[in-house]
Amino acid sequence: MSFQRYPLATVQKVSQFIRETLVLPPHEQQPGQVLGETEDDSPLPDSLNALGDLFRVGDMPEDNIPAPNAEGRWFVSTLDPAEALAKLPGLWMRPGLRLVTYLRQDANGGMGSTVALPGLLSTTEYLDQAISKVTAPDQVPRPMGALPNLMAGIDGDGSLASFLAASIFTREVREFGRFNRYARWVHHRFVAAPPQQIPWQWRTKIPEDFSPKVVLRQDAEIIVEFYTCRVQKPIALFRHLDRYPPNSYTAENQDQVVAIAGNAAG
Repeated sequence: MSFQRYPLATVQKVSQFIRETLVLPPHEQQPGQVLGETEDDSPLPDSLNALGDLFRVGDMPEDNIPAPNAEGRWFVSTLDPAEALAKLPGLWMRPGLRLVTYLRQDANGGMGSTVALPGLLSTTEYLDQAISKVTAPDQVPRPMGALPNLMAGIDGDGSLASFLAASIFTREVREFGRFNRYARWVHHRFVAAPPQQIPWQWRTKIPEDFSPKVVLRQDAEIIVEFYTCRVQKPIALFRHLDRYPPNSYTAENQDQVVAIAGNAAG
């Protein structure tokens, strides 16, 4: 059995590297401003036939194109989340696969859903087709050929550090596109000990070791463990435990609340 602890600064740096890459382009961050500030520069119709086209029955073609918007309609991000892997130790995309992120934004904030799928099925036609099949507000697009878990599209060198990076990448990429009311992971801070200024109410036995760590078991299973503090109310300490089966970067993820802030924390 192999065992490796990592400094808190290591996981913080990995998270920072990923977030520096997973930044939406300006027109996808604030689509309302982009849509609202443009003027109609369309040329004037030069014939009665052209004028008649403006009044034809049916939607304008632009209405059917899933472009950045703030009305809660899904659209495809132009950013490739796999670019973040280039900064991580020992991780890369499997040949022939790619990551694609769908975004949805409204007055309350933004959401994102990233999938892994074959590059041959990542054309605009196939990606937009998945959007057209969404029928409920809480439904996310599932394009044809999408893998059950986005991490199934990831491969690596098998090092302990690569599994720690995979666990952090998993959470960062699932948060990609989320902001304001829909933000989740961004409110977590990595910790190597419980913040002392908070009176904690423990829901489990107090852990003896909060340091990030990776364990290689004798059966070749990889276990990654680290702790975070959610700094948005309700303030809480989380234990994150990922179990990777042999030769796989698709883990069983467990995010457990181990303590909550007492009344004195506000």
